Amino acid sequence: MKKRILSLSLIFATGLLLSLSPRETKPNIIIILADDMGYSDIGSFGSEIETPNLDAMAEGGFKMTQFYNSSRCCPTRASLLTGLYPHQAGVGHMVNEREEPGYRGMLNEECVTIAEALKEGGYSTYMTGKWHLNDRKEHWPVKQGFDRYFGLLDGANSYFGNRPYRPNQKLTYALDDAPYTPGEGFYATDAYTDYALKFIEEGKEKGKPFFLYLAYTAPHWPLHALEEDIAKYRGRYMKGWDKMREERFRRMQEMGIISRAIRLSPRDENVPAWESLSEEEKRRWDEKMAVYAAMVDRMDQNIGRLRQKLKELGEDKNTIIMFLSDNGGSYEAIEGPGFTPEILEASKKPASDPTSFTAYQYEGANVSNTPFRKFKRWEHEGGISTPFIAYYPGTIQAGSISHQPAHIIDLMATSLELAGVTYPKTYKGNTIKPMEGVSMASLFNSQQWQGHEAIFFEHEGNRAVRQGDWKLVSLYPENKWALYNMKSDRSELNDLSARLPVKVKQMEKLYDAWAARANVVPFAQLVEYDRQRKQNKK
Repeated sequence: MKKRILSLSLIFATGLLLSLSPRETKPNIIIILADDMGYSDIGSFGSEIETPNLDAMAEGGFKMTQFYNSSRCCPTRASLLTGLYPHQAGVGHMVNEREEPGYRGMLNEECVTIAEALKEGGYSTYMTGKWHLNDRKEHWPVKQGFDRYFGLLDGANSYFGNRPYRPNQKLTYALDDAPYTPGEGFYATDAYTDYALKFIEEGKEKGKPFFLYLAYTAPHWPLHALEEDIAKYRGRYMKGWDKMREERFRRMQEMGIISRAIRLSPRDENVPAWESLSEEEKRRWDEKMAVYAAMVDRMDQNIGRLRQKLKELGEDKNTIIMFLSDNGGSYEAIEGPGFTPEILEASKKPASDPTSFTAYQYEGANVSNTPFRKFKRWEHEGGISTPFIAYYPGTIQAGSISHQPAHIIDLMATSLELAGVTYPKTYKGNTIKPMEGVSMASLFNSQQWQGHEAIFFEHEGNRAVRQGDWKLVSLYPENKWALYNMKSDRSELNDLSARLPVKVKQMEKLYDAWAARANVVPFAQLVEYDRQRKQNKK
């Protein structure tokens, strides 16, 4: 009996020591961010694009169908990294530098990044991919908590090399704290993964858990893909965007991503009927959409490479991977004074030409954002909705799904809870704003999640607030509130504001209080500020 008690005591003590081991209790954390990818662009969210690795993560993990970003590159990245709304972190618009606290165009001293917080908690911290939070050297990733960095400092570039697209554009690629010049055979999506694998493998010798922020530029313009990937999709889109949207919508409903009560939004007013196009126009659009699909496909292949490396290193069971996109599909075109003459000329070439510089535009983005209205930059569902997948073997129940609203501000709180790290009240002598996000760790454990009382959005005067099943949203410059019930009308087709004016007032009051607290400046005021500053420079 004594031997049995002693044996049990040893087993208990051994188990306790193992459970307290930092390597056992602190998981590796990977956040993968796609760029300009729409809500329905991966297979597990209804797409015809082949994404077997992401689909396997969704099947073996957890999907959220109402996860939100901040509708544009820079604001989303600021929120994701800091757990604050973008204006609170200093990036309420883009990287345009202004004096207003919410629009400094760079992360301010009242926030910390996930990397900074986790580094204090004993993590190695790595980033590869797109930064786009100001290219001043004092704001490069290695100055914001990342031990190693490789990627694109700016918002966009050629996938095949360093090719400035703006007049007087500065350096864009960097390795750690030095400029980087891509060599022969470079393809950005592959290169970001190459360095991520390198950082992880080299860091394993330190015996520390790691945080990896892998921010792919795919499928942001320019549409650049490898021929072997394009060939898989060429001809697949000749059926046209109207048919593609219908097919995606049907699959989304069958998968339970979208309720049967939701209707498919009409084709966007900027998009012509497919049958009205000439055969030459149809072939040109089939090519563009095939290249776009190939970019998403290649990103998925690289996520497969990452998962394989984790398995080889014995880290696959101790790593949580979270995947999402920074905004909805992009309507943008390669046109106007923001591009060099050489780039404007390249925009006329076929998308499959590596020397081209083309974009997906309204036509392609309307498919990507099925079944929603609007695009990147707007606060309607097409601009702010992202697929979200969390994969954590042994912790997350395979095939689980949540329809609760969540937001990128939640990733900081979630990461810190999983890591057992406390969010700092001060950092480097500065007082840090309290987190806005709510940890989703309980959701990952199939437990009840408190969620948010309300979630807020603002970008370039476009505004929204989501509270429960209700969403109040406004377009700039009309500045007229529309009210939608997300449970029955997530496509935002039936405006209830005239019928429920009291509800509108209640939610408007919530928005106004948040905007005042979060350093939001009315966009018209911001435009006037920019106009006066430009005039003063003359």
